[in-house]
Amino acid sequence: MKYSNKAVLAAAIAAASTQLMANGLALNEQSASSAGSAYAGRASTAANASTLYGNPAGMSRLDRAEVSGGLAFIDASTDISNAQGTAPGTNDGDMVPFSTVPFGYYVSPINDRLHAGIGIYAPFGVESDYEDGWQGRYEGLNSVVQVVTIQPTISYAFNDRVSVGFGPTINHIEGKLTNNVSSVPFGGSGDAEVDIEGDDIAYGFNLGALVAITDTLDWGLTYHSKVDYTLEGDTTVSGGTGALGPIPGMTPGLNGEYDAKLDITMPESVDTSFSYQATDELALYAGATWTRWSRLEGIEVENSGVFPLYSAQFDTVSEELNWEDTWSFAVGGAYQLNPKWVIRAGYAYDESPTSDEHRTVRIPVSDRDIYTLGAGWNVSDDLTLDAAYAYIDEEKGRVSQDSYSADFENSAHGLALQATYRF
Repeated sequence: MKYSNKAVLAAAIAAASTQLMANGLALNEQSASSAGSAYAGRASTAANASTLYGNPAGMSRLDRAEVSGGLAFIDASTDISNAQGTAPGTNDGDMVPFSTVPFGYYVSPINDRLHAGIGIYAPFGVESDYEDGWQGRYEGLNSVVQVVTIQPTISYAFNDRVSVGFGPTINHIEGKLTNNVSSVPFGGSGDAEVDIEGDDIAYGFNLGALVAITDTLDWGLTYHSKVDYTLEGDTTVSGGTGALGPIPGMTPGLNGEYDAKLDITMPESVDTSFSYQATDELALYAGATWTRWSRLEGIEVENSGVFPLYSAQFDTVSEELNWEDTWSFAVGGAYQLNPKWVIRAGYAYDESPTSDEHRTVRIPVSDRDIYTLGAGWNVSDDLTLDAAYAYIDEEKGRVSQDSYSADFENSAHGLALQATYRF
């Protein structure tokens, strides 16, 4: 394979940047009470203060002030098979470390019609860490990216059947990403390392409506706006030899630290669901979510301070993603065993935003099935504890890139715990 300096390093820098989007899909770890039924009734049910995220209009259905918070734990596994690459190396898989995602909400009635609240949660995030010497290290290596959102929110009930809610979002994104690039095409030996660090604060909003169609049927609609980020930080190239390293009397090479800027848009989504109270004990849910992942056509990194000999090639580097919009569908239910205990179950199907043609090692996701179980315990009139378990099973997907190809098969176990206290 013939390499050019521009193609190799541009791919390395853009590859590390693209890891901001891995695993490609938004986190669904904002509520244990909703997770138990696969989030099927998230837009049409107001079980506790976590409705602030699921549908802010649902705050109008909370009778008392309450605080609700918890933790979600994610244990993911990846099997890599049929790997081929231009470099030697291992393919251990299981590159996603055990992760913990916190969330918390507070909601209080102001009067009979108006409620106010605030929430903090993680709508997007990823952590991946391939082993040293991984065969696909030139296409992507390590990444830690976190998005944390604070959302002050108000809701208004027009009457007993119709309410609306709105909340601006303050979103902080922070990322540290690593990628390798071979020095061999540049006349050197070994691997150089490309590190990118950056952060930004950007703003968006969530908007919702909740309607009691009948005494037993509710419908909800929630819009989560897009958020435009401009991450500013550093791109650091180290360990490069040959043309990547310094050449006495000619060039300092590309080893060094550069100011970097990266524009990213987290897409908007629309979530709608129905909740049906079939009997006094049984509630049924059905929902769908549309996400505009087609906003992520590609990633472009702008670097400044590059030595003039290389600036035409490396001041701006990019990589195409060609993602597509996705739909997610969910069904679920809850059964009230007695005044103290409720049990839940659900199933969801999530489309992947990428395909065999465009899938990368940084975003090796495929269509997935999600199976959930949950339970809630009313310890007292003031305190409720919720727990949910989810098993995520993805279809096998093929990655085919210039220097590496393999089959990826992902799965995960999730556990969410939540406590709600009413004042």
